[in-house]
Amino acid sequence: MSQEYLSIAIWEPLPGLEAVSLETMRELNSIVSRKQYGRDLLYRSSDAHYILLRYWNSEQARSSAQEDPEVLRCWARLGNEIKILKVYEKLQEIGV
Repeated sequence: MSQEYLSIAIWEPLPGLEAVSLETMRELNSIVSRKQYGRDLLYRSSDAHYILLRYWNSEQARSSAQEDPEVLRCWARLGNEIKILKVYEKLQEIGV
């Protein structure tokens, strides 16, 4: 199995900030991809919750991202744009 692992965040935009939060999330996803920290998939449920699946390339990639000023700026903005409902920090593939 690879070093890659999954983090999941379930969130909803604050009232009136859906477009802004999606733009910030796109910027964050771009940084994660460009700097090869991992890859993101974003889904929207029927009850207007967003589910972000982030596949980290490794624990080192995740640690680097958590110290990256560009990433931190995006998370700071998102803190004013979204409400986090649930986070799963580290899910590992068990293989079946």
